[in-house]
Amino acid sequence: MLVAGAADLPVRTAYEVWRLRQDVFVVEQDCPYPDLDGRDLEDGTRHVVLLDDDGAVTGTLRVLDDGDAARIGRVVVAPSGRGRGLAALMMDEAMALCGDREVRLDAQAGLAGFYEAYGFEVAGPAFDEDGILHVPMRRPRGDGSP
Repeated sequence: MLVAGAADLPVRTAYEVWRLRQDVFVVEQDCPYPDLDGRDLEDGTRHVVLLDDDGAVTGTLRVLDDGDAARIGRVVVAPSGRGRGLAALMMDEAMALCGDREVRLDAQAGLAGFYEAYGFEVAGPAFDEDGILHVPMRRPRGDGSP
């Protein structure tokens, strides 16, 4: 696993991270949206990247600094890696990076239970984002779950 800011990601790894996000979020989930929103390059952003034995990206997420809280987003696992607990490995690392800060995320509604295991709770009404139902979630400050 690699944890780094954008400036410290090897060029090929950065390319694979953004390619995986495009392949899953834009193509597979049929959600044309601007994935490259500028937040990947912010000084406080940390990318958690899972690499296979050959160094290829199999999963990634990013942790953003929203000032009063951390924000986890862009959680994605390659189709070849799904069902093996890889998202949990990345979330464990992300939660360690966040420490005792409040943490926010917008979860696809069907994945809310996954995030609840990390101490997150639904923090507002469900909303449609690019045709997929999401719920805002937050983990209060100091909750060390799971």
